[in-house]
Amino acid sequence: MSETPNFDVTACPSPAYVVDDALLRKNLELLERVQAESGARILLALKGFALWDAFPLVSQYLVGTTASGQDEARLGAETFGGEVHAYSPAFSEEEMAVVLRYADHLSFNSPTQWQRFRAAVAEAPRKVSCGLRVNPEYSEGKVALYDPCAPGSRLGARAADLAGVDLAGLEGLHFHTLCEQDSDALERTLAAFEEAFGRHLAERKWVNFGGGHHITRPDYDVERLVRVIRDFKARHPHLEVYLEPGEAIALNTGYLVCTVLDLVENDGPIAILDTSATAHMPDVLEMPYRPEIIGAGEPGEKAHTYRLGGLTCLAGDVVGEYSFDAPLSIGDRLVFTDMAHYTMVKTTTFNGMRLPSICRIDEASREVRTVKTFGYEDYRQRLS
Repeated sequence: MSETPNFDVTACPSPAYVVDDALLRKNLELLERVQAESGARILLALKGFALWDAFPLVSQYLVGTTASGQDEARLGAETFGGEVHAYSPAFSEEEMAVVLRYADHLSFNSPTQWQRFRAAVAEAPRKVSCGLRVNPEYSEGKVALYDPCAPGSRLGARAADLAGVDLAGLEGLHFHTLCEQDSDALERTLAAFEEAFGRHLAERKWVNFGGGHHITRPDYDVERLVRVIRDFKARHPHLEVYLEPGEAIALNTGYLVCTVLDLVENDGPIAILDTSATAHMPDVLEMPYRPEIIGAGEPGEKAHTYRLGGLTCLAGDVVGEYSFDAPLSIGDRLVFTDMAHYTMVKTTTFNGMRLPSICRIDEASREVRTVKTFGYEDYRQRLS
């Protein structure tokens, strides 16, 4: 990892998410290649990356968006264009009325949801292709929190749940089992999916392979992914194949810039930052994982080790321990890496903390542009 940022960290507010358009385009070019070579259609999962200011760039490469509900569906339709896919564990009647105004493809979580809303779909003012999310009861996820096929999962219908069920009118099947995994996991999952649901494929028009494909990770086996998709399409030439990665779109394309506000001592030096693990990078505590910082090392690797703490009252609002070549000083800026996906969409205003600003780095000039800043009204309007 570089010891210094490749952009002017003083040109943005603090804290701020900063997305590098050049890195984003690099990911998109790889995804475009996957589409061209495999024949699959790739969607942007808005739950992972919803920086709509960048959608004029992203929409040059991907065919549309996939949404988890009415507001994401509307955002995709209004700011991205192309195809709009939607899925939720359950829809209310009020939400369904909105979703049907924006979605082109709609995946239901259960046969009962399909039966409940099939008349509304038929009466919708626009054609909507409906599908069913299924659970192949096979997964290789290592974190139970992110395993949709864990025992007792509420996500998707099992093969046994479809016995005697009339699937007429459903044009697609949708499965999602992966989380930050390689194409070998997809290949094994696909075999389990076909074994469980293969008899339902002849009458369908499309299959959605879901997300969790870490396609843009440097060591991901892209060639295997292309082969797996092409082989599937050879077995089922009438089916359109969709992928809907969220993380892979913006993987390793962004940063979180923050500032050291204070230095305290308790069983070692502690730096208190103007950001927060729980409010601004919640996956650090949920996954959990230790994000990288440009120029920093593991504890003890460099001369000066600090525990980095957040600004909220939560005792466990700690990012982790990092070492630096020189002592930290109040006012120093630190740059966390890989902070474009999921992090921005999962932020909270816990403790009344202001959300980090959002910035983009121009591909050619490398200038930093502030897209959005947040203030008191953003906090206030959520609560009354």
